[in-house]
Amino acid sequence: MEPPGPAGAPGRPWDEAKAFYDNLAPKKKPKSPKPENAITIAVSSRALFRMEEEQKIYNEQGVEAYVKYQLDHENEPFLPGAAFPFVKALEAVNTQLRELYPDSEELFDIVLMTNNHAQVGVRLINSINHYDLFIERFCMTGGNSPICYLKAYHANLYLSSDAEKVSGAIEEGIAAATIFSPSRDLEVSENQLRVAFDGDAVLFSDESEQIVKAHGLDMFFEHEKAHENKPLAQGPLKGFLEALGKLQKKFYSKGLRMECPIRTYLVTARSAASSGARALKTLRSWGLETDEALFLAGAPKGPLLRKIRPHIFFDDQMFHVEGAKEMGTVAAHVPYGVAQKHKRPAQEKQTPNSK
Repeated sequence: MEPPGPAGAPGRPWDEAKAFYDNLAPKKKPKSPKPENAITIAVSSRALFRMEEEQKIYNEQGVEAYVKYQLDHENEPFLPGAAFPFVKALEAVNTQLRELYPDSEELFDIVLMTNNHAQVGVRLINSINHYDLFIERFCMTGGNSPICYLKAYHANLYLSSDAEKVSGAIEEGIAAATIFSPSRDLEVSENQLRVAFDGDAVLFSDESEQIVKAHGLDMFFEHEKAHENKPLAQGPLKGFLEALGKLQKKFYSKGLRMECPIRTYLVTARSAASSGARALKTLRSWGLETDEALFLAGAPKGPLLRKIRPHIFFDDQMFHVEGAKEMGTVAAHVPYGVAQKHKRPAQEKQTPNSK
């Protein structure tokens, strides 16, 4: 019988050799989950990567020059875009889920949705491989809108830099938001996915915001007090919070509540004393919760978000999105509810990478 090796070392020479060669071998990528079992996050190419130079070439020189540029530079990876840290955090959660539940397909599944032409696909694939991202599903529509494919992919969330396409997705009942790069860099966690939500017109309907717009704050406070025990209707991102909560419970059931790699935040302009109870009771009625609930009573959200450092913050009002961006937070605009009325953004030129 062979004597054991030194403390912490394999006892057999062939164990050491096997470990050495295993480290040299290419890592086998995990299998993609079936779309019906996964939480599918659809991300546009311009949300995932920075493509400003390519966009400029298209606008100034046209589609042929654009495609030629992409082909000439297909071995140069794109720089990370606004959604990149969010996608990396999703993959970090998947790694832990696979360790705890090797046979489960309840995972995040990232789909690249783009109306780029197929010729650009090689550069996108090279960029994904360069950053070691696990994105196996692509939808490249060659200039057509990818919106019609979102339901086919069972998308739980669609992130794009194209406000028009996001509005189209919202109209189809798909959770969606226009994502913006922050004005400054802010380091975020690599091990814990942090997602912050506004309440009204994001998680909840815009019922209460309609009261504010029509009758003012005093009437709003009276309305919320009178309807405290009546749950608000759901908003466009309620389903995404529900999906996050479902994955959180998989960690809780293993005794890992405090170490859970998903953390959610309600960050609302509501006042806790006068209108906070209805928000919390609505979440409770849905069987949902957020890890933290922050009632700002009208104070700016940017400074608080800088402390939270979420990978993404969802809000229906551009005022709060801009404030978050200025403080270094990746913010996403949800074009839903009364705050969007009478605000028609200028239509942008359709481009092969406008998404």
